[in-house]
Amino acid sequence: MSCIIEVKNVSKIYRMGDEKISALSNINLSMEKGKFYCLLGTSGSGKSTLLHLLAGLEKPSKGEIRIKNAMIHKLKENQLAKFRQMNIGFVFQSYNLLPMLTAMENVSIPLTFKGVNRKLRDKKAASLLRAVGLGDRLKHKPSQMSGGQQQRVSIARAFIGNPEIIFADEPTGNLDTKTSQEVMELITSMAKENNQTLVIVTHDVEISKYADRVIYIRDGSIEKIVDNLEKEGALS
Repeated sequence: MSCIIEVKNVSKIYRMGDEKISALSNINLSMEKGKFYCLLGTSGSGKSTLLHLLAGLEKPSKGEIRIKNAMIHKLKENQLAKFRQMNIGFVFQSYNLLPMLTAMENVSIPLTFKGVNRKLRDKKAASLLRAVGLGDRLKHKPSQMSGGQQQRVSIARAFIGNPEIIFADEPTGNLDTKTSQEVMELITSMAKENNQTLVIVTHDVEISKYADRVIYIRDGSIEKIVDNLEKEGALS
């Protein structure tokens, strides 16, 4: 398997007045193409900070982050935006759907930025919404859908550009247990079918059981990494 994400000696320090707060300390990590990784930790552990660094939403205080041979911490903002547009899809806990747009319009947003024409955008968005079980919700706006349905729209939006990497920050955080299971099965099956690398942040051990590799984050450091063959014993 080829390495698609590599993190070397990464630390993140936030300044609050004269005080320095260490959010991450000397993180070293590599991720292979087509695998599912879970960043597991409690609130304040640093797991979401690490995801933000991987996505280029924040820059590390020190260290290197390489994605597909691009040193993303060195890219300018316009370069980063284009890199994310071409290579990364996002799924958020709060869905982040535009309330005035329909499900189909929300899903097609990434293709709009890529310059895809309206007819093809609509065709792809409708097809993907049917694939996630929302074929009867194409013209519905977020306020007309349940939380689980909104998250399915968010998933379709993340996958529509066929990015090589999907980042998901607590994607089941606002969902009940049954809906969480449905959402996780949907995300994992879609990523596996397209050989995409999936990186999910969660505090929920049940969600981590879907991953190929679980990266335990504690107090800003990697506590341990457990692969799928060992995982059941470690989590029981």
